[in-house]
Amino acid sequence: MKVAFFNTKSYDRQSFNSANEQHQHEIIFFESHLSHETVSLAVGFSTVCIFINDYLDAEILEKLAHGGTKLIALRSAGFNHVDLVAANKFEIAIVRVPAYSPFAVAEHAAALILSLNRKVHRAYNRVREGNFSIEGLLGFDLHGATVGVIGTGRIGAIFSQIMYGFGCKLLGYDAYQNTVCLKLGMEYVSMSELFAKSDIISLHCPLTAESHHLINAEAIAQMKHGVMLINTSRGGLIDTQAAIDSLKSGAIGYLGIDVYEQEADLFFEDLSSQVIQDDTFQRLLTFPNVIVTGHQAFFTSEALANIAETTLSNISEFEQTGDCANAIKIDKAIASK
Repeated sequence: MKVAFFNTKSYDRQSFNSANEQHQHEIIFFESHLSHETVSLAVGFSTVCIFINDYLDAEILEKLAHGGTKLIALRSAGFNHVDLVAANKFEIAIVRVPAYSPFAVAEHAAALILSLNRKVHRAYNRVREGNFSIEGLLGFDLHGATVGVIGTGRIGAIFSQIMYGFGCKLLGYDAYQNTVCLKLGMEYVSMSELFAKSDIISLHCPLTAESHHLINAEAIAQMKHGVMLINTSRGGLIDTQAAIDSLKSGAIGYLGIDVYEQEADLFFEDLSSQVIQDDTFQRLLTFPNVIVTGHQAFFTSEALANIAETTLSNISEFEQTGDCANAIKIDKAIASK
């Protein structure tokens, strides 16, 4: 199939060119995001491939349909950046990568915990400046700490296994109990009980209308004073202003995020020579007990290879059968919202 790849970097092109040796699709890479200004580039392409910060509203989807696009291939698991109602209306199928490397994301969440707890980021800068004082670098033993895991799917389960290895007590919240987590001794509890009892809370749930700003002022008020909060899932799960207010008061003692609710204009770009206009994001960076990474939790060689292979396999399957096992069943997805 003729595929227009939007929002690509050098590592995308390398991994997809390698995987395409088997599939032999006609791929054209575009560095630009898919937007109202660039949608004309997709005319004549039966398939369009996008990433998480390409937002497909009804107008863009209508233009894609008129240009001959029949398939949107997502290089991600989440699909909250696509107007599913409009896609259904214009008869455009949506396929995704449901899992690429749950180990990568779970391990990054653990890395944020360790770095925040032992203040590795601050120690690194001190030593480079010849300052070997350990004042202000006091941490705590993870062994015996209570870790609350919100969302115990594949990533949440692997994260739970890692925390179990440190000797942590595990609390979980999910609509479905994962047998892997239960075997670790995880206790499934209500959201309010998880908030109240956890020393560390890690988010591994999808962003939906119901979970938007799951962590808000009311939720934080139920948590232990000085709680550690980790988010490697979706930025919209946390009300950023509420988090800032809680950092100022000490209600949140540590914040580690790989995602940010207004990240679309920031992440994956080199803005080092520019003045960042997002004052809320800039305020986050002023706190010594905050670590922000730029949506890199997924970023391992294994994950990139899996994303490329699954995406191209999805396109091949759709080309051959008109359907795909990884297709989003749009009617059901809309009904669940």
